[in-house]
Amino acid sequence: PSAPSAPSAPSAPAECRSLGDRLAVAVLVGLATLSLGTPPSVARLEGVNKPELLPSTPGSSTFVIDVAGFLSDGQEQRIQKRVEALQGDTGVKLRVLAQNYPETPGLAIKDYWGVDPDTIVFVADPNTGNILNFNVGENVDFQVPRSFWSKLAGKFGTKFYWQDNGEDVAIVNAVAAIDNCLREPIGRLQCSTIRGELE
Repeated sequence: PSAPSAPSAPSAPAECRSLGDRLAVAVLVGLATLSLGTPPSVARLEGVNKPELLPSTPGSSTFVIDVAGFLSDGQEQRIQKRVEALQGDTGVKLRVLAQNYPETPGLAIKDYWGVDPDTIVFVADPNTGNILNFNVGENVDFQVPRSFWSKLAGKFGTKFYWQDNGEDVAIVNAVAAIDNCLREPIGRLQCSTIRGELE
């Protein structure tokens, strides 16, 4: 008799092909498509859609939503400016959602931010084990080596890292590393070094 296989991590259904569909699935289970160390119990999380948790400012000019209160006002403003500059220079729309499931706008962020193939939705949530979770649009996926996301999550997203340094430091360093990566020339060594801001 063959040995039972190990349980696999939950995955999006095959019919979820567009970024919007993938984002919806990711937010429904409280994590993004590229997370590490996801426990099997995460698959039982209930879907959330709470537009009342969205800021009153328009999504076209609000790139950071911190419903969990991980970031100081100064950190939030610095991330906002960095993300604005990144979008202006590269066309990539990085959006940051800091949440503590189930306190999250959930699916409401898709329309609020106008998620498209040039969007990276970075969900920072300590309830997934690794606080760094990413949903990467198709156009960005072609531009950034896939290994970058797992290296980034392995460096700044582990439970040991954010418990020792703080959720805010993990988020700030992850945003800096994404910004640095997207500004590097495309090539063999692109995004091979994970460089944060507060190291």
